[in-house]
Parts: sequence; C-alpha cells; structure tokens
Amino acid sequence: MNITEQILTDSKGNAVAVQIPVRQYKKILELLEELDDIKAYKKAKKAKSEWVPFEQVFAKPEQKKK
Repeated sequence: MNITEQILTDSKGNAVAVQIPVRQYKKILELLEELDDIKAYKKAKKAKSEWVPFEQVFAKPEQKKK
C-alpha cells in the first residue's frame, strides 16, 4: 500500500501533523481493525477456558434446562 502523505509543519519547521487522502485513511482503519481481530483471536486461543457449543449459547431458556 502506497501512502500519499503531506507533512504539515509549524513556523519553526517542526512536523506537527500528517495529511492523507480519506480513501487511504479508511483503508488504514480497516487494516488496524483486522489486526485487532487477529490479536483477540490469538488471545482467546491461548486462554484456558471451557468452550461452549454454539447451540447451547443461543438456545432458548427452556432448552437450556434440559
């Protein structure tokens, strides 16, 4: 992914902000969200927890009693 950025500077020449096209910004947000999902998945896989079947989690209350 090529990023077309403009660096904004103050009167002393210090970089104070970066400006990028909205399309690139949205793509970066998508990629960051995907990375967060991957991190959460890896963390969940490492956790020592009991797995609950899908059917049990979403069963109606009267079905859970069985």
